[in-house]
Amino acid sequence: MSSANKNIVILISGSGSNMAAIARAADKEGWRGLFGAQVAAVISNRADAAGLELARSLGIATAVVPHKDFASREAFDAELMARIDGYAPALVVLAGFMRILTPGFVQHYAGRLINIHPSLLPAFTGLNTHQRAIDAGCTVAGATVHQVTAELDHGATLAQAVVPVLPGDTAQSLAARVLTQEHLIYPRAVRAFFERAG
Repeated sequence: MSSANKNIVILISGSGSNMAAIARAADKEGWRGLFGAQVAAVISNRADAAGLELARSLGIATAVVPHKDFASREAFDAELMARIDGYAPALVVLAGFMRILTPGFVQHYAGRLINIHPSLLPAFTGLNTHQRAIDAGCTVAGATVHQVTAELDHGATLAQAVVPVLPGDTAQSLAARVLTQEHLIYPRAVRAFFERAG
């Protein structure tokens, strides 16, 4: 990568807690000085996503591309790509972005599109991961940061965190414990991306 700014664009649909963890780590650890990396924008498909106000409070530009405004997934993804590309991103980070992306979108950002999933992949791809781990009798659960590929939740693993499944756990209590680990490993994985890029 060049010495120019390495922009990070984060996509959210909800609270934006992982987005905030990344943005705060970037600021605290001085990523701009170390790597030229900065969180340039946060984009949501939902205007009511609480993470948008959180991003603004952190001084980050925000935008909304409402998926319901588009007749097809492809049309939505095309507009989303146009918005993202306006920031010339070195990395696109999915942080609770609840949309399945088209193969064309994934290919456009190949090698610079990452996601966090609340399970120890390859176990429990898709939704309802915490309840499924409990129902399966798992003694551990966790989260995985991975490269995004056209196959859902199947890209190369970049980081994982393991948490115990405790007696009496509910999906909610397990999710809360996993989320605290997500806030640790996602910033580390983003930083490692720029460390590898040089």
